[in-house]
Amino acid sequence: MVISFAIAAFWFLVFGVSFLRDRRLFKNGIFLVLTLMFAGIGVIFAVDAVSRTAARLLVLAVVVAIPVTIAVLAVFLVVNGVTMLRRERRRLPNLLSLLAGLGIIGFVVFSVLVEKIGWEPLAVVRSMLLGILTYISFLFLCFLVYAFVYSRIRSSRKVDFVVVLGSGLVGGSRVPPLLASRLDRAQQVYERALRRGRTPLLVTSGGQGPNEDVPESHAMAAYLVERGVPEERIIREDKSRTTWENLTFSRNLMVERRPGYRCLIVTNNFHAFRAALTARKARVNGQVVGSPTAAYYWPTATIREFVAILVSHKYLNGGICLLIAAASVFSHL
Repeated sequence: MVISFAIAAFWFLVFGVSFLRDRRLFKNGIFLVLTLMFAGIGVIFAVDAVSRTAARLLVLAVVVAIPVTIAVLAVFLVVNGVTMLRRERRRLPNLLSLLAGLGIIGFVVFSVLVEKIGWEPLAVVRSMLLGILTYISFLFLCFLVYAFVYSRIRSSRKVDFVVVLGSGLVGGSRVPPLLASRLDRAQQVYERALRRGRTPLLVTSGGQGPNEDVPESHAMAAYLVERGVPEERIIREDKSRTTWENLTFSRNLMVERRPGYRCLIVTNNFHAFRAALTARKARVNGQVVGSPTAAYYWPTATIREFVAILVSHKYLNGGICLLIAAASVFSHL
């Protein structure tokens, strides 16, 4: 019990130091989840010291909860995927929740068949897949936990700029609900700063896509002006095509006006943590806040963000997956 709590305290200390240095780090989520895991183990040992029966029931509840959670998650993802097909365009990014749900079901069916067939090569494949999926699931848990924590932390420091990231237009020139949510959130931040006696500038960031009549930043600025934001308080960054370009091009505009700037970046809540990771890499001096997203859209968007983070570290994650696969093979020799 003492050892478990000591290990939890160690990881919490590591988390605290890393968080204070820079909250925009994925490894903060790993440290936090390790803290919670060892603290949970410590709780079980503490309960066992009082009542062994209660401790066994607690362990049983955890063991039963794992497959039940997986089953519920699979069904939820499939249902959400069908909803996405009905409400959104049929593009691969919009199919991720459906594919994830079907993938979980497929792996369970495959595992049952392996047990019945009893062929060793299939058992090796299952072991490899289980190891890789366990690793990815752990990272996904870290992502979810820390993205939730990061989104709940409010930055109270003075900012000179409020940067709004673009996300595409509809009909060539109209702001869609997803982007309108970002702009409304940015206006709230801007007006709250005004009430505190501050005078930040708004930066609308987004270039012109192939099916757009105007740059996203111009449509975004027009949306804000219609809602009472003075046009002279808006800077238009109209060259970017990606989140990286949104941030780097906006940074250049901010540095030109105030070299020692501080900013707050606004995007949708599902995108906030990855935007924060990108902002750190782009050396943008600012934190990220999220705006509300439709509930049905959130699962697929969250999976998409996680996949993007995995891909951004493809060599590290690919190497670890290869090591897991190799270990699975050697364990069956």
